[in-house]
Amino acid sequence: MPIVVDIDVMLAKRKMSVGELAERVGITPANLAVLKNGRAKAVRFTTLAALCEVLECQPGDLLRWESTENSTENG
Repeated sequence: MPIVVDIDVMLAKRKMSVGELAERVGITPANLAVLKNGRAKAVRFTTLAALCEVLECQPGDLLRWESTENSTENG
């Protein structure tokens, strides 16, 4: 999937565990793991906003787009 989730990076920067983040955001550790590991099909804006609030970051710090092509865009 071309959307990469970088929650691990922000967790390391904030020295926070997955369990603590899940508790503070109000989601289960299992659901956070699904999101963190890139297996989620969607994320609610309320969840994204809560993650950003707790981690004191912007949505772009947690999500990024990565091309699936190998530099063959110009044909």
